[in-house]
Amino acid sequence: MRIVTGRKWEAFGNDALLFPEYGKTRDELMAFVDSLKGDETLVTASLELIDLITSCFRKGDDNVLLYSETGKTLTLKETHELRKYLDFDVRGGFSGEEARTSVLFVEGKTDAKFFKAVFKKLFEFKENRKALGSLRFIERVFERDNFDLLKRESDGHYLAVIPSEGNSGVIRNLGNFLRAMDVFGFAVERLGVAVDVDESRENALASITGKLSGFRHEKTELGYRVGETEVVPLIIGLPFKDELIDWKKPTVEDLMLHLIAREGLLEKIKPGLKALNESLGRKLKPKEVMYLALSAYGHWGNLEGFYELFVMRSRFRNLKAVLRDAGLMEGLRYLAFAER
Repeated sequence: MRIVTGRKWEAFGNDALLFPEYGKTRDELMAFVDSLKGDETLVTASLELIDLITSCFRKGDDNVLLYSETGKTLTLKETHELRKYLDFDVRGGFSGEEARTSVLFVEGKTDAKFFKAVFKKLFEFKENRKALGSLRFIERVFERDNFDLLKRESDGHYLAVIPSEGNSGVIRNLGNFLRAMDVFGFAVERLGVAVDVDESRENALASITGKLSGFRHEKTELGYRVGETEVVPLIIGLPFKDELIDWKKPTVEDLMLHLIAREGLLEKIKPGLKALNESLGRKLKPKEVMYLALSAYGHWGNLEGFYELFVMRSRFRNLKAVLRDAGLMEGLRYLAFAER
């Protein structure tokens, strides 16, 4: 199976099946897909139709999506993964005004709100709804409500903070995004990859370099360069020791624990922590401490909102100290001031 998409599809028109997908119901699309044998060449710009075809034909390296504007291909398995994580627009039109751009992949939504607030607090970014240049592609690639788009007005630098599905999701998104840039012909200046230390810093870095092994890359001072894009690893790990808290492995909650301790909130909730510790007969998990801190702070939203609010209201010196202790400050600054 070969699916052809993009604006230069006419070159394949003589040998391809042109499917008029507009106006078709989902039942009609499914009936059409059921009629395919798997050896056809199909020209389409319908994401829904491509979804249905990749569901049926994503096995096998011969089943591909060809982007006619670059002449490069993705296997339908890769297309399925890209569609799953990167809701891409296959109609083309990715050129346009150049925008200085960085992208940061993080583990989940609480991580995203934490780092979003860091960039707003320390590097003068503000939330932005209008996307230019490469960000137009990112806006199509990702479901818009699932990531945060920031801009610094002083120099027009954009930054997208994108949550994934755990550490493994961050690594998948890294590979998928690099593949998308290659096939669809666009680039961002810097691509941050925030993963937890887990077992060791070496293993965390190995998961990143393992994914990069599928691309031509070179080592840089702070990361790796793939084509025009520099990949910047951000390894999260700052152990927190407390007799009431059961710390086991590094996560973004560690950064929050250190921050609420420096801001004096942890000391204020210590009586509550001790009472709950005695009631449960065990130490408290970091996320349980976060919920107590959220309540004591008077924020009645969710953890995501609390992380963002608390970071934004924290003292500059305390936030910088936590990030420096965690070894993240240099990489975050590098992402914040990316230039070609």
